Amino acid sequence: MTAINNKNLKLAMQKEGRLTEETLEFLRKSGLEFESYNQRLFSTCRNFPLEILYVRDDDIPDYVASGTVDLGILGQNILSEERPKVKKLLNLRFGFCTLFIAVPKESQINNLSDLNGKTIATTYPNSTQNFLLKNKVEAKIVTISGSVEITPALGVADAISDLLSTGSTLALNDLRPLTKVYDSEAILIANEESVASKNKMMLLNNLLTRFKGVLSAKNYKYILMSAPEEKLTKIKKMLPSLIFPTLATISKNGFTTLQTVIKEDVLWDITGKLKAAGISQIFVLPIEKIIS
Repeated sequence: MTAINNKNLKLAMQKEGRLTEETLEFLRKSGLEFESYNQRLFSTCRNFPLEILYVRDDDIPDYVASGTVDLGILGQNILSEERPKVKKLLNLRFGFCTLFIAVPKESQINNLSDLNGKTIATTYPNSTQNFLLKNKVEAKIVTISGSVEITPALGVADAISDLLSTGSTLALNDLRPLTKVYDSEAILIANEESVASKNKMMLLNNLLTRFKGVLSAKNYKYILMSAPEEKLTKIKKMLPSLIFPTLATISKNGFTTLQTVIKEDVLWDITGKLKAAGISQIFVLPIEKIIS
């Protein structure tokens, strides 16, 4: 096995689980070339001084905090639960989920105050306890390492606190959500000493430029259209672009090609207005990266 190069940045990610595939996809979209498969413990990037370590997600905070690795990609839920001494650098906009408190469908517990004196089973005892304290609720917390959904049916708990990406798990176990504790997504964290190191920060800034380029591109779309010249002023005012709409230098038959970049969350509203203004064909293209 090839040894890890200690001069390289080291990043820990989940070896196998909920975030694994999306993390690999994100790293590759960032232009990093490396090999990965289930038996591999680490990979060396061919085109960037980075070593990727594949570990249990619960171990990532300790690896980063201790300086075993410089960076980690994990769920915000783990950071909120364990509160290690690390620096959060970026939200990565994938792996979305929510920590919910849920109760059996037939339960008489209908609001947060009804949990006073009740028992809650969870794999997130610290997050759940902090939430209850903040809301002045006194309940008993039972820490469960496996599936918590079955505990109300077994009589172990009156409610559960669990991480959910959809409501299907609750429905399958005859549970209903009572209240949200927090939202979570994948994040990038760093060792505090690595961030303070001049040599490491040079590499880290280069890596962050790649990551931010991918994240920026996810929020924007490139649009291309042919617009009547007499309507250009009106149409340009409709386009809240990333920079400014760019006009092609060639006009033909009274039409000019117009291209711009807009946020995806306003895409359908803007394209609707453009069609109403007389634009018959609008081409919407994905953007791989935006470097700024």
